[in-house]
Amino acid sequence: MKLRTVFLLLIFTLVAAFSALNWHAFTTPTTLSLGVAQVEAPLGVIMLGVIAFLAAFFLIFVVYVQASALFDSRRHAQELQLNRELADKAEASRFTELRSFLEGELQKLAGRGTTPAASDAAILERLDRLEKVLLTGMEQSANSVAACVGELEDRLERRGDLPPVHRPGNL
Repeated sequence: MKLRTVFLLLIFTLVAAFSALNWHAFTTPTTLSLGVAQVEAPLGVIMLGVIAFLAAFFLIFVVYVQASALFDSRRHAQELQLNRELADKAEASRFTELRSFLEGELQKLAGRGTTPAASDAAILERLDRLEKVLLTGMEQSANSVAACVGELEDRLERRGDLPPVHRPGNL
């Protein structure tokens, strides 16, 4: 049990024990003023009645609050379930829309007549041609640089600034 419940039960037990021990005093009639009239009644019994009435009132109030909270939580759970189902349906419709879009795009690609293998082969062929052109250009550049260096060596030899270089063709 919760501490609060144990505490309330302890208080009610103490009030009941106090009332039982002093029952003669509780039932002794006393003159009570009601404002317009005076009445002979046992004050202790009236006070116990007020306590019992307040306890019953608060018990009913607690039950009402708990019941309304329970109903609210059930209503919220139902709304949450409806929203979850709505979100699932929306997500499913987005997936079907995406699937139909992708199928349409694949059909467009298939309609063009280019398959991925054909386009890969075309790309590889073009890369081979570019590689050949690049190698030819590099070879030509290397030849022109070698020719320029040779021409500079010849000029420097003619001027006498450089000693003759031993070339494989010159022995």
